[in-house]
Amino acid sequence: MPALWKRFEAWLDANAPVLLETLRPGATEEQIKQAELFLSVQFPDDFKAAYRIHNGQTHYHHGLIDGRELLSLVRIQDEWKVWKDLLDGGVFQDCTSEPTGPIRDDWWNAQWIPITYDGSGNHDCLDLAPAAGGHIGQIIDFWHDDATREVKAESFGAWFAAVVEGCEAGQYVFSEEYFGIVSREDV
Repeated sequence: MPALWKRFEAWLDANAPVLLETLRPGATEEQIKQAELFLSVQFPDDFKAAYRIHNGQTHYHHGLIDGRELLSLVRIQDEWKVWKDLLDGGVFQDCTSEPTGPIRDDWWNAQWIPITYDGSGNHDCLDLAPAAGGHIGQIIDFWHDDATREVKAESFGAWFAAVVEGCEAGQYVFSEEYFGIVSREDV
């Protein structure tokens, strides 16, 4: 994880220095444990390793990944609580999703931990309760108003590596108009 972050930081420095400035310092072990306790989960090792280096972004003005904010542990808890309150309130009682791949067909699941946020209720989530054939810690997309759910990567590490490699290969660019790093095809 340290090597991936160094490569990403180098790319940010050359292509999006404004985003490099938004990276928070690494989370402490106590902060990680507190977040796990609050969420009643245990984070995968690759996720913890990444967050020990950078605990998300300081604020959301430009998104670090697909125009989305990389959430800090505190922001993860905030976003998760919004969805958990809706779940506990019965809002999703009669709703199911349309998953592609080994994802539960819940509209939202308390074991789906939001790690990015686009400002409109959409997230990339750590899936800590995958359906049969899935991987604990796989990354899935979650749309607040669309039933589609898709596996984006088998792990946080694979997902983050794909982002870094995509930036280095020119698949992603920084765009003020699209609020951060986005696919070159979207610009």
